Amino acid sequence: MRTALNILVTLGLVALTAACTARGRLPGGAPVREEVLRKSANETPDFAVYEVTRAFLPTVVQWPETGPQERLGWISTSRGPGTQIIQPGDLLNIRIWDSSDDSLLTAPEQKDARMDALKVAANGTIFMPYVGDITVSGLTPDLARAELQSALESIVPSAQVQLNMAEGRANSVDLVGGVDTPGSYPMPDRNYTVLSLLAAGGGVQGNLTNPQIRLMRGSGIYGTSVETLLNNPRLDTRLRGGDRVFVEADTRYFLSFGAAGTEAMHPFTKDKVSAMDAVSIMGGVNDGKADPQGLLILREYPGSATRPGNRGPRQTRVVFTVDLTSADGLFSARNFPIQPGDLVVATESPINDALTISNIFGNFFGVFSRAGVI
Repeated sequence: MRTALNILVTLGLVALTAACTARGRLPGGAPVREEVLRKSANETPDFAVYEVTRAFLPTVVQWPETGPQERLGWISTSRGPGTQIIQPGDLLNIRIWDSSDDSLLTAPEQKDARMDALKVAANGTIFMPYVGDITVSGLTPDLARAELQSALESIVPSAQVQLNMAEGRANSVDLVGGVDTPGSYPMPDRNYTVLSLLAAGGGVQGNLTNPQIRLMRGSGIYGTSVETLLNNPRLDTRLRGGDRVFVEADTRYFLSFGAAGTEAMHPFTKDKVSAMDAVSIMGGVNDGKADPQGLLILREYPGSATRPGNRGPRQTRVVFTVDLTSADGLFSARNFPIQPGDLVVATESPINDALTISNIFGNFFGVFSRAGVI
């Protein structure tokens, strides 16, 4: 009986091994490098393969960018006057002092007259009793005060004017989102910058991955990353009344697959992500399964990239191979740029097939040995 069982076990294992050999390898959770690249040896391959090396890096950086990318410009900083300018919609609080006994503006024993919350009209004027409309738009508060006092001298020679301004819509900016305290913020002067506005709003929210800042001005939209803005003071744009600013997470991503630490969609954590950055972001590769010589990066280029005269790949579909066991491969991976939408594949080591077969043999014989039949 024991001999018969031995024969049955042996035949079963031989059949299993033969089946695996027939399909090329044992079932697994990740592809083997040779399986993915096999078609590149055909006479008419539908994709191109490039090894990421020091010599190849200067070539690939000249190829066009791929994937969903927001190509937005940005406005450099500039210096404006340190005073505010009155605009339509601003509110003026005016106080007129007059010590005359027969004043037209004050009652007996009253020393001053107040006119609060005078709104600057769309044509830039305010109305003053006994004087009429006075243009104040485009003036600083000090110049507007002098203009009002000069206009009053014809009827109240001894009048003294005080003026305070509350910024209206044309002298305010909107902080829409991505900060702790969004809202409408008045500009204290004409040197109010984007970073000053973010500080007023409580700073960027901490849950945003590689936060991107967007500036909407009129019909245009401008954008850059907060990281870039903080590292380049010359990009701290001076705001204008009516500007709208918001902060959002970076929408770019890449995918990981195979014998990786995680198989998922990963957002870009900084402006430029290298192949080694991608390996770190996806949790590395599986030490027990991954082929360190078989890290693949799959990318699809637009058809225009392969046209004669353009610098680009031979095919629109491209597979980049990275050897993480060589110094050149490791250094090159640190300088190879990942593009949005790239698929990073950690292939499985072919040796795992032999290990799996060995484990199956061991498990079979172990079970029957414990049962006392072998």
